[in-house]
Amino acid sequence: MKVGVIETHHSHTIVPSVVVQDTSEDPGPMDKGENRQGYLPGALAHYNINNNSNKDNQKKKKDGETQKNKEKKEKNKNKDKSKKKENKEEKKKDIYIIDPAGNMYYNWLFCITMPVMYNWTMIIARACFDELQHDYLVVWFIIDYISDAIYVADMFVRTRTGYLEQGLLVKEEEKLQEKYKTSLQFKLDFLSIIPTDLLYFKLGLNYPELRINRLLRVARMFEFFQRTETRTNYPNIFRISNLIMYIVIIIHWNACVYYSISKAIGFGADSWVYPNTSDPEFARLTRKYVYSLYWSTLTLTTIGETPPPVRDSEYFFVVIDFLVGVLIFATIVGNVGSMISNMNAARAEFQARIDAIKQYMHFRNVSKDMEKRVIKWFDYLWTNKKAVDEREVLKYLPDKLRAEIAINVHLETLKKVRIFADCEAGLLVELVLKLQPQVYSPGDYICRKGDIGREMYIIKEGKLAVVADDGITQFVVLSDGSYFGEISILNIKGSKAGNRRTANIRSIGYSDLFCLSKDDLMEALTEYPDAKAMLEEKGKQILMKDGLLDIEVANLGSDPRDLEEKVTYMEKAMDRLQTKFARLLAEYEAAQQKLKKRLTQIEKILKPVIEQEFTDLEETDPFTDKPGVSKAE
Repeated sequence: MKVGVIETHHSHTIVPSVVVQDTSEDPGPMDKGENRQGYLPGALAHYNINNNSNKDNQKKKKDGETQKNKEKKEKNKNKDKSKKKENKEEKKKDIYIIDPAGNMYYNWLFCITMPVMYNWTMIIARACFDELQHDYLVVWFIIDYISDAIYVADMFVRTRTGYLEQGLLVKEEEKLQEKYKTSLQFKLDFLSIIPTDLLYFKLGLNYPELRINRLLRVARMFEFFQRTETRTNYPNIFRISNLIMYIVIIIHWNACVYYSISKAIGFGADSWVYPNTSDPEFARLTRKYVYSLYWSTLTLTTIGETPPPVRDSEYFFVVIDFLVGVLIFATIVGNVGSMISNMNAARAEFQARIDAIKQYMHFRNVSKDMEKRVIKWFDYLWTNKKAVDEREVLKYLPDKLRAEIAINVHLETLKKVRIFADCEAGLLVELVLKLQPQVYSPGDYICRKGDIGREMYIIKEGKLAVVADDGITQFVVLSDGSYFGEISILNIKGSKAGNRRTANIRSIGYSDLFCLSKDDLMEALTEYPDAKAMLEEKGKQILMKDGLLDIEVANLGSDPRDLEEKVTYMEKAMDRLQTKFARLLAEYEAAQQKLKKRLTQIEKILKPVIEQEFTDLEETDPFTDKPGVSKAE
């Protein structure tokens, strides 16, 4: 019997299929779902086979895509890791570097100088005076190890201190460490932090001289003093103070050594050593140190009398002290004398100028009133510190630095002038370098009415009065920041006043002015033609407001006088060039003459030598190379 059975197996979305099966027969493995493909019809079986192959292809595609995604993820991870490594390297490279020319480095030098000074003064004192070591032991230990911590920190600071290489500050950590490790200072720094204090456990706490290696860091103290000397505004006073400090340290060390020798020989053993400490007066720590310091000062300065030595060792020590004292005395006299002379060098030079002018006025029979005015003018310059020639002081600086200083000092003053308010920065810099300070005494005329204007003036300090022809009646008082004469130096066409002064200006008291000459202005304007046209236009506007401009003349063409001035200027320039060329030609001819003389002298010296060599060659046999044998022989 055949029964139709409909199978609906839903694994993977398979289409339902009709299977005709004989129920009388054993279904066999069909119930178990095995080998169902054998029961399918041909077309349906073919369909299922294709469907399975598509599924395999889809799986392969999915596997390929997953592998690609994994590869991309791995690549991205590697990129991220490389970026992180680069960022870490950049962070390592971008370490904080201390500029040796900055304030932070200078402040650190002050911090390291303190423990160096402490070690240089207290180690020897604690080693020689036992009471000083015993009574303040805890305090010394605290200060000692704070100093050691600063020493270690200083080594780290050295590895972070940059240095200049080809004009640039080196900031690479490896280079900084390599440079420090290969230097002599690293070896000294390393020796200075060796923990010699560990020997306290073996020898006891009564040997502070075990820390003597801490004195090797003295170079930092010298560096601090050197930088302070360059930074301070009173270098001579600092040098004297520094010298006194060195002398006091030497006297302090000598006093400690004297007390130590006295302790080794025996207190009160003779008249030279320290008195017996059994006396309560000489048993105090303060008296011990003061007595030793007094003896050391008398010996090293060779002032006063000290008890004569008795033993050979005492004589030897006193002889060494006398020699050191002679060197100290010579150093003091030489350094103090040179410092005082340096401090008074400016005054001596200024006084020499006054003396020369006094002699000249006396020789020319100048009136006493004029002499008094000249002397008062010099006194004003000196008391107000205006006797320094700015150009002489700044001539050693490069042009850029000199320009920056001039801008810092004079630029704001120059900007107050109306015609220069909107000028180019380069022109202002040129003009600032050409400003010349001038000082006028009370009653001096800066300019008179009708004078030819060749300069303009800017008032820095003081008061000037515009006065009438009688010199008494005052119309206007000019004070700090005022200026005059700016129109006359521009030589504007159509000006009714021309380039002449239109008023009398007189100094009421002592006045400090800046002067800018016409030649300097025109020289600066040659490189700035646009600025020159703008200045002339501003000058015309100012003259029009004051009603001092003739418009018809101003609108005419170029003035033939300007052409004449240009021609004369070119002629002068040609004359200067011809003079320089003639000088160079003369120098060249002189050098040729000298060279000819030297050549003739050399020829005279070498001529007999050359002739002798030729005669020797002629006398030499060409076959045997033996001198003295001719060819005929």
